[in-house]
This record gives sequence, C-alpha cells and structure tokens, in this order.
Amino acid sequence: MLMDSSSAPLEGGGRRKGTLKISNWMLAGLVCAASVVAGAQTTGGQTAAPVLSSLDQTAKADPFPPVNPKYFTAGSPTVDTVNSFLKQLWGYDTNRIWRVAAIQSTQAPGVAKVIVFVTDRTPNAKVQTTAFFVTPDGKHILAGDGVLPFGATPFEEARKMVQARADGASRGASGKELLLVEFADLQCPHCKDAQATMDRLMKDFPNARVVFQSLPLTDLHPFAFKAAAYGYCVQKVKNDAFFPYAAAVFEKQEALTPEAGDATLKAAVTAAGLDPAAIDACSATQAIKDQVNASIKLAEDTSVDQTPMLSVNGHMLPMSQIPYESLKAMIANQAALDGVNGAGPVTRKVPTLGK
Repeated sequence: MLMDSSSAPLEGGGRRKGTLKISNWMLAGLVCAASVVAGAQTTGGQTAAPVLSSLDQTAKADPFPPVNPKYFTAGSPTVDTVNSFLKQLWGYDTNRIWRVAAIQSTQAPGVAKVIVFVTDRTPNAKVQTTAFFVTPDGKHILAGDGVLPFGATPFEEARKMVQARADGASRGASGKELLLVEFADLQCPHCKDAQATMDRLMKDFPNARVVFQSLPLTDLHPFAFKAAAYGYCVQKVKNDAFFPYAAAVFEKQEALTPEAGDATLKAAVTAAGLDPAAIDACSATQAIKDQVNASIKLAEDTSVDQTPMLSVNGHMLPMSQIPYESLKAMIANQAALDGVNGAGPVTRKVPTLGK
C-alpha cells in the first residue's frame, strides 16, 4: 500500500522521509534539454551521439566537446535508446539540444553509466553535463537518489496499467489514445487548485480522455477516503454528476472536519442532484471500499508518490511543480511520440497588451 510510513505520498510535491526525492520533472529540471538532432557517428560499435546537422541556421558551430570512442564501453544501452528516452523527457523544449557523451561499464555487473552534454540554442550558452546509471535489466535508471523507468518507450508499461485500471469519472473523448489521468485527493488543497488547470487542459486538448482518479491520502486527510467512496457512488449513478460533486467538496474543504464532514459530503451530493442518503449507504459497502483501495493500488503500481499527479499516457507529471505552458508542451510532446493523431493543443488567438 502507498500509505505506509516509508512511502506515503504527500500533496503538492512533498514526501515523507525515506521516499524518492526525484521525479521525471525533476530530472528534466537538472538540465531541461530537448529534442534529439539528426546524424550519427560510429564509436565503439555503437551508433554514437548525433551531430548538429539539423540545427537551425542560427547555429554556427558545434557547441559540444568531441565525442571520444573510448568512453563507450558498455554493450547496452545503445545511444539510440538513450536518445529516445531523453526525447520522452525533454523533447517538449525545442530550444535545447544534447549529445550523449559516454555510455560506460561500471564495477557493478550490468550497470552502465550514461553521461550527457546539454546546452540550448541561445548565443554563448554553457554546456552542462548530467549523468545517470542504467540497471542491468535496462528498464530503470538511478539518478540522484531516485529511480525512473527507462527505455526507448519508458512509460509504456504504466500507460497500459492506467488504460486498463483507471476507473474514475471521465470527460472528453471516448477513446484512450491520449489519456490524461489526474491522481487527486478531494481533501488536498493543491488538488483543489489543480482543477482550474484540468479545465484548461480539457479545452486545449479536446481529443483527450480526462479521468479523475481518487488517491486519498488517509494519513493526512481523515475524510479523504470517505470522500472518494462517495465519489465512486456518485459516478456509479451518473458519471457526469461526479464533477459538480467534486467541485462542491473542493469548495468546502475546510468543513471536512469530524463535526461537519459528513454533512459537507452529503451537501455536495445534493449539489450534484443526487440522494445523499442513498450515496451514504452505497459508500459503506465493501465493494466501494474495495474500489477505492484498488485506485490507491493503481497509484502505487505506477509510482505515483504525490498529489496532484497527472498521468499523460503513463508519463507521470507533478502538476503543482510545472508551469502551465510547459505542462501543455509536455502533453503535446508525449502525444506526438505515442503517435496520437490530432492530439496537439488547440491554438487560440490571444489579444496582446501594448508594452
């Protein structure tokens, strides 16, 4: 269970002592690099890092140190795999470029060290380096003190789990080609704030299926589990009724107290147009409790460790840590990499103010 003392997720990016301190977004933030450039050299039997043949015309020189074949001593992963992985994380930012500088064997059997040069297209930009270790199975990396999925399509396993098991209330498209699943707690203040972001994403990605997946943080929020159970019961009666119910709960979060919590949840059910007595009885059934626990288990199995967390086809992004325009670019990038047709953000004309 995600709720134990060593791995309980916390809202808004916090974590308890002993849990991972790095996320996909945090790794991206180390150097915040972007799309892979074309062209390749041959080093050590591998396809080496791409050269800068596809930079725009403003790029006058290769900004990276030369790649030395002696630093490519590991049989795996290949440079192509590393580049594909980095494109999944960083491809949303077209201003940044990188080159794989080394893939080295280590003293640990099967563990490879990957070193990457990173810069951007601005004049006189500094070249930075970042490094991570790839596990022997080739499915994970160790970066800082965290573990992340790795591979050419690192989020595919989580994508399949979320597609198969996410069962929260949904809106938007009926298909699951672009599936945005918000893992959230109805008693979490940061989740309340995230609803405006979710509404904007609904408008900007009309071809996405958007799901609210309950993740009650019971160690922090005593009414979170019951609120989630009520939500599943509301959804069971009418999917679309869940959203006014959730909005009403978020609006009165401060009233989710031992004295007023039950009345607050029932008032939210009434606001959604349903019978609060029937929903209360439903929420007490073992079937509904099992459904809430299964939602918590899905979060655990997909390494969701905080709320609100947004799964974009299995790519987990902590919503409270990412500016909206970056989040939108990440979604568009993931959709493009996954071959989702017509899933880019809607372009709107926004009036500009004179400066």
